[in-house]
Amino acid sequence: MVSHFVNHEKTFSEILAFIHQCSGDQNITLEEVVAKSEMEHGFRNIALANLMKSFDNFDNDVIEVLQTYFKHCSKHCSIVMNAQQLSRSMLYLANDGTDPISNKQLINSTQAKRINSLMLTCGHYDASGDFDFRVGLPGKSGVGGGIVAVVPGKMAIAVYSPAINESGNSLVGTKALELFTTKTGLSIF
Repeated sequence: MVSHFVNHEKTFSEILAFIHQCSGDQNITLEEVVAKSEMEHGFRNIALANLMKSFDNFDNDVIEVLQTYFKHCSKHCSIVMNAQQLSRSMLYLANDGTDPISNKQLINSTQAKRINSLMLTCGHYDASGDFDFRVGLPGKSGVGGGIVAVVPGKMAIAVYSPAINESGNSLVGTKALELFTTKTGLSIF
């Protein structure tokens, strides 16, 4: 897998271009301070990589894998958006991969289904099951306090509140989405 990420800058540029296309906003960028912090505080990821290597679950050298992870992923974790940009950039996932505003097919419906499934099962770190139970929507949180949730066939909704719990999810954002689905009946369950 590491060999697929040889050109980190090109990969990041392609992902950022896709986000620009999805959001309709060319001003979305990354926050260098956050990217640097991700690299400086990735102790758990380093420990997990070494643990996985001890069970022979890495084909590549751990150092090489970690360097790739930090060069590649720390930038993706540092993309800065407001709630409007975030919800707009995920709207295609509520519409089987098609942006309903531009009517452009960004990904196919199978890919949209898979992404929504991944967000539902692991989009909120260790608290994904709790989020599913409370909110009942595919979603993804960020340690900056943002959460985006997808209501299939209807909308994407984003919330932001910086206070996070021990799992790295916005406390108020989760509660707001729980109240939203309770009041509207838009939970998928």
